[in-house]
Amino acid sequence: MQHFGDTLIHPLKADSGVDLPEKFTFPFYYQPHPLCIQAAQDLQIYLENQTDFEHNFGLAPEMQGLVIGKMFGVMVVKNQQDELAYLAAFSGKLAESNHLKGFVPTVYDTLNKEGFYKKGEAQLNELNKTIETLESADELRMAKEQLADSKRNAEKGLSDFKAMMKAKKKERNKQRDEAKEVLSDSEFQALFERLKTESIGYQIQLKQLKQHCETAIKDAELNLAKVTAPIIELKEQRASQSAYLQKRLHEQYRFLNAEGLSKDLLDIFKDTSSPAPPAGSGECAAPKLFQYAYENQLQPIAMAEFWWGASPKSEVRKHKQFYPSCRSKCEPILGHMMQGLNVEDNPIEQSITYDKELDIVFEDEHLLLVNKPHEFLSVPGKTQNESVLTKMKQYLPKAKGPLLVHRLDMSTSGLLLVAKNERTHKLLQRQFIERTVKKRYVALLDGELATTEGTIDLPLRVDLDNRPQQLVCYDHGKPAKTQYEVVSVENGKTRIHFYPITGRTHQLRVHAAHSKGLQVPIVGDDLYGTKTDRLHLHAERLTFTHPVSKEVMTIICEAPF
Repeated sequence: MQHFGDTLIHPLKADSGVDLPEKFTFPFYYQPHPLCIQAAQDLQIYLENQTDFEHNFGLAPEMQGLVIGKMFGVMVVKNQQDELAYLAAFSGKLAESNHLKGFVPTVYDTLNKEGFYKKGEAQLNELNKTIETLESADELRMAKEQLADSKRNAEKGLSDFKAMMKAKKKERNKQRDEAKEVLSDSEFQALFERLKTESIGYQIQLKQLKQHCETAIKDAELNLAKVTAPIIELKEQRASQSAYLQKRLHEQYRFLNAEGLSKDLLDIFKDTSSPAPPAGSGECAAPKLFQYAYENQLQPIAMAEFWWGASPKSEVRKHKQFYPSCRSKCEPILGHMMQGLNVEDNPIEQSITYDKELDIVFEDEHLLLVNKPHEFLSVPGKTQNESVLTKMKQYLPKAKGPLLVHRLDMSTSGLLLVAKNERTHKLLQRQFIERTVKKRYVALLDGELATTEGTIDLPLRVDLDNRPQQLVCYDHGKPAKTQYEVVSVENGKTRIHFYPITGRTHQLRVHAAHSKGLQVPIVGDDLYGTKTDRLHLHAERLTFTHPVSKEVMTIICEAPF
């Protein structure tokens, strides 16, 4: 039997009854093709048993070192003899290397000690050391202290002198007042002139003191500037060298497409929202797979990527689970590399329609509650116009105001509150802002929980590399809090009630799936779990105060699962 590391093109025999896909995988939203699953399983068997390298994926408690899980990719290809095979790649570096047996190489090896990048990096490191030495030198410390002392002495000297002048002025005023009563006019005039001369003398002394202080401060500033000049020059040199090194590096990352055209990172990203390529662009598994396939006249058939290892602290990543390619780095690159391939349509851009009438659960002259279908937008999106809001505008053509009081994620079904006029909307919205509205969601979790109730408190922010996915982030995340209670456990699935205290995007989905949350994703969660027919999350109960009747209302819409 051939060992995984003996070749970069791994044989793949299709199971009987498995057809080749008609189109190549749309890498940002897909169901892995059976051939990709077969290839991934083959790679995973190797990873479980290999002795070719050491890397702490967080799967073996006895292993030492930093835990770093990895994204791996497999690409099913055809050679020129129409034989099936697969390629394997890892994102970033693995075991401190860019080259490991059995895996396709990186597009450019930044770890090559003889390459310009490592040499340039070494030069930058030397500059950093020199700058650090100069910044920690006694000469710089003393120059800074001298300037600080000069400013402090000037402030105190001027303050003390002004206080003395004020006291002297008070004495002169007293002398004048007392002299008026006892001195003749000529004597008083002589005293007045003497006191005036004294006042002018103090003003001259103050001016001289200011000049002295300014000179001392200027001398200290010039001395500091003299000491910092070499540091500033070195920092400018470092910035220039760093920019040059980065530009040259981006030029080395040249990517082919199916039409044989090549573009570097600068060309690929120049017309995007971030013209400077994000750090790590081109180092993901997918671009490596495409590049090797094109360079070796292999026809890409399908692709899939899976996570191997412990979940990171911020993202939701499950061992062996398939995930889409990242958007911020890979979308522009793969957009170029897939030109000339017959690729599946982007499902996100496909028109979403709902031909039926929306199910109205409750309605009166002021408001209504509608049961939003799953996979249907609450409000129009960038590429989709049809939504609950557009349908409500058709249903309530004379209604004024924003109508929808709150929103649900596209994949979530359940109760949405609609106001028929601006005043009702304002009064209902205030209840949401003040968190007096009570919401209950029902969900089906893809596993069993060890607890029966509790609270999840994990702050969330958007994943800038992978919108609209959310990350747990204690530094920049917004507070997100959810209470839960288990309803039942059956056939390895847990039915649960969620009571969100806050209303963050994807809050319940992340709180369910994250390693610091329940660690069990919601059934059908295509972002944080495994896609099925639908996301099993439903907003089933809403309790609020009617803005007109002041009656506390509880509306229930049972889940369809």
